[in-house]
Amino acid sequence: MALNSVVSLAASNSPAGSIEGDALVIGVVKGSDGPALLDSPLAAEETAALNESLSSLGVTGNADGFHRLPAPAGVEAKVLVLAGLGAIGTGPDAAPSPEALRRAAGSALRQLAGTDTVVLALPAAEAAQLTAIAEGAALGAYSYQARRSDPAALKSPVQKAVIATSLNSRAAKTILNRSTAVGKAVNATRSLVNEPPSHLFPETFAEAAKDLAKGLPVKVTVWDEKKLEKEGFGGILGVGKGSSRAPRLVKVEYAPARAKKHMALVGKGITFDTGGISLKPAASMMTMKCDMGGAAAILNATLAVAELGLPVKVTAWLCIAENMPSATATRPSDVITIFGGKTVEVLNTDAEGRLVMADGLAVASTEHPDVILDVATLTGAQMVALGNRVSAVMGDEQTSNAVKAAADKAGELFWTMPIPEELRPSLDSPVADLANIGEKAGGMMTAAAFLNEFVGQAKSGEQIPWAHLDIAGPAFNESAPYGYTPKQGTGVSVRTLVSYAEGLAAGAK
Repeated sequence: MALNSVVSLAASNSPAGSIEGDALVIGVVKGSDGPALLDSPLAAEETAALNESLSSLGVTGNADGFHRLPAPAGVEAKVLVLAGLGAIGTGPDAAPSPEALRRAAGSALRQLAGTDTVVLALPAAEAAQLTAIAEGAALGAYSYQARRSDPAALKSPVQKAVIATSLNSRAAKTILNRSTAVGKAVNATRSLVNEPPSHLFPETFAEAAKDLAKGLPVKVTVWDEKKLEKEGFGGILGVGKGSSRAPRLVKVEYAPARAKKHMALVGKGITFDTGGISLKPAASMMTMKCDMGGAAAILNATLAVAELGLPVKVTAWLCIAENMPSATATRPSDVITIFGGKTVEVLNTDAEGRLVMADGLAVASTEHPDVILDVATLTGAQMVALGNRVSAVMGDEQTSNAVKAAADKAGELFWTMPIPEELRPSLDSPVADLANIGEKAGGMMTAAAFLNEFVGQAKSGEQIPWAHLDIAGPAFNESAPYGYTPKQGTGVSVRTLVSYAEGLAAGAK
């Protein structure tokens, strides 16, 4: 697969103006009396003069704002960049949120593509602030250039970001190491999503998982079509049987000796989704290379947890297939048998993600983990309910709330949704244990009700704690870039999963 360079992150206790670089980034906030510089590293006279000139220069302080100015005397960087943070409230204690800092840093580095070294003079006196700025820089310095005949046709991402901070070097190093690992995981997820289906299909996705895992303390196991058939993975086989490219199941296991908790992750990996026999309209098919975003996210989140050395066992199950129409494809009204024995009547072959996920949830349950989280670009109904930037989480209340809390801490937008009990009867089938589609209204929740049927029991006899993350809209940005978010693959949910694993590790101590 196409691998990306990773921005080099550094911290410095030196005055920001004295640090050499191609650009010095200063924050601008949107105040009630107009735009104002935030924590300016410039001399008092220069700060006052620039503040008075902001409106005349067209600077508003709006989020994603970006203005280049000549660097004043005494500043070692070649140019001065004013990055908007938006409104931060009023009062003497008003300060930008970590997410505002993350977005401002990411926006600045994204828009400074083509430069080598950027100095960030955003508020970084606290660990949470430095973390946000470092993550934003790592996420903003991304570009997918792998399939161009002339890679120089696009500006290269920023190579190095130096963050001015008063934190001691030891604390800063720990933060930057974590931010580098998380940024690398998110960007690898983006690149997998951005890969064309001509290059990323089940076999090559499995190979990419092996390549990305090299050098890390993880074990990668791959089920090919013969092993899938022998062990009864009817969901993955049923979805993939219409394609000339056979499906795969990939297990990525990180099992540190001191782990006290076991977290299982299940990801939807449809490398391209035509809808199968229930063929999608052409316009709905153009972005379907992103339908493996859930599998890409759980893969790279697991690798980030391994790189960070968290004392949590993580087992990722990547359920990979290509959904194509052909003489061998699953037909509407066919009945398939999921791993573990439950049967499903396939009424719509475009509701395929839940079929591969059913296999993944069932096999993950056999190991009796402490929690199962599944991630999938599952339903168009998710976008109807929550739009293109907010993901949904459904499942048991405690696990769903914990995922939401982890997402809030990570700076990702998730919202908890219910699984109404009245939706389950709509999945009843006259010829099988259940059908793969049911009530159309609230289709996102109906899909979750289907998945719930395949979550197994813990050793206590109760259902394993479980949450389903539907990232259908947020996984792929069809509009213009914003903040640290590029066009196309976004890498959404990786940061939430790492944050959740860190919470498990902290709770197990």
